[in-house]
Amino acid sequence: MRKPYAVIHEDDHIVVVDKKAHTLSVPDRFDPTKPNLRDLLISRYGQIYVVHRLDMETSGVMVFAKDEESHAHLSDQFENRKVVKTYLALCQHPVENSGTIHTHIAESKSKKGMYIASLKGKEALTDYKVIKSLDRYALVALRIHTGRTHQIRVHMKHIGAPLITDSKYGLSATFYLSQIKKLKFNRDQEERPLMSRSSLHSHQLTIIHPKTEVKASFESPLHKDMKAVVFQLEKLKR
Repeated sequence: MRKPYAVIHEDDHIVVVDKKAHTLSVPDRFDPTKPNLRDLLISRYGQIYVVHRLDMETSGVMVFAKDEESHAHLSDQFENRKVVKTYLALCQHPVENSGTIHTHIAESKSKKGMYIASLKGKEALTDYKVIKSLDRYALVALRIHTGRTHQIRVHMKHIGAPLITDSKYGLSATFYLSQIKKLKFNRDQEERPLMSRSSLHSHQLTIIHPKTEVKASFESPLHKDMKAVVFQLEKLKR
């Protein structure tokens, strides 16, 4: 069975992990028996405190606290925007190569579980920069200054650059090589998707360590599925 996380760093006060896609950060409110990172870490370390969350389909860096004092310290950093959160996303190429998206985000009244840019919502701020142009697509680095639900996914859709794969906000739920390249298959062959989750990755997290008070950065490289899509898109450009 594929392990749903890898430990990047651990000490007496925090544990930093690289979360795999399709992994819950915390227990599902409708089915708490589903595997999730919090419970897996509790079984490994004992008491664990949740500081922040990633959507189930989002991969990458997360930090958990091992004690109440560290939890309070880290929670204060997240609440007061002292944490630097950088993501990588594969999306439709934005019109501008860099910019700031400043809107308000609110839950949709017509679609349950969906969020939209709305003046009636909470303020949301995202900086973005194209780091690799891939024809009509792009690999984009994003820094979020607020932590609204689905913020990056909503913001990128708002500026006309939705994620390549995202069942709620993206171009499609899955990404196939045949979408960008002509392929031939035998009758009994079925094409497997290169990516079947949101093309969003928590790349880097910078915090103040709750015990030492020293700034610490933790990083996760792109996961295999996103790297595969980037590789194929780069090949088409050559």
